[in-house]
Amino acid sequence: MLGSDEDVAIKAAQAGAVIVRARYGAALTRFEKSGGDFATSVDIEAENAILDVLRSARPADAVTGEESGRTGADGTAREWLVDPLCGTLNYAVRNMLVAVNVALRTGAKVTVAASADPFTDEVFWTDGTHAYVRRDGVDEPLAPSAESRLVDVNLDPPFPNAPRFQAARLLADPGFVERFRPRVVSTTLAVAWVAAGRRAAYVTDGDLRDSVHFASGIALCQAAGCVVTGIQGQPPHTGSGGLIVAADRQTHAALLTLVDKQFPPDGDAT
Repeated sequence: MLGSDEDVAIKAAQAGAVIVRARYGAALTRFEKSGGDFATSVDIEAENAILDVLRSARPADAVTGEESGRTGADGTAREWLVDPLCGTLNYAVRNMLVAVNVALRTGAKVTVAASADPFTDEVFWTDGTHAYVRRDGVDEPLAPSAESRLVDVNLDPPFPNAPRFQAARLLADPGFVERFRPRVVSTTLAVAWVAAGRRAAYVTDGDLRDSVHFASGIALCQAAGCVVTGIQGQPPHTGSGGLIVAADRQTHAALLTLVDKQFPPDGDAT
């Protein structure tokens, strides 16, 4: 029997990861979405496996799934946010860089979260206070580190702050090149990697409030002690939006300076 909410999140993420791993390399049916995006039959199957766990363990809670939308009771303060396959395009071309994300938002706060890597059999998870990675049933605390200097920059649309800010321009900035080494993996697994010390930072544009893609990674990084803000240093989900997650304050300050160069001074034309 599943007891704590974090146990439910981990179990649900693992259930989705089992499907993603088992179907890897198989023929996929694609379902077109807006803006050139698409889902596959594996996205849907993995989401159903996750929903089975959540509905069995927490039948009174609401759930918002990337593919199925919102289901469950109205007015509840507890809502699960589910992204069954983050990195669908990677997966469709047989690239293993994907994640399975499950988070519980209670009121305005994400209280537990899990991000599973189907191909390493790791689950990054948080109880809202501490953050861990589970391998072979053993939990190890996550320890952010900027030592690698690797910064993941999300280049996938939408870009609500364009043309003022475009993440791709960071890659050509001499200050970025001098201090950091860019990576583009196109999955929010990279956000969990910041919490785990495998990336120095992560940068993206976008409105990420209640995002099924980002809720887990943001919660992991906050619990691990990373610096987490919007792209202009504001609290997450406010102002211009976007996200800068950094392993330490020095890395965050350096990235914030680079991003600020793209925004015109107050009163200037955009």
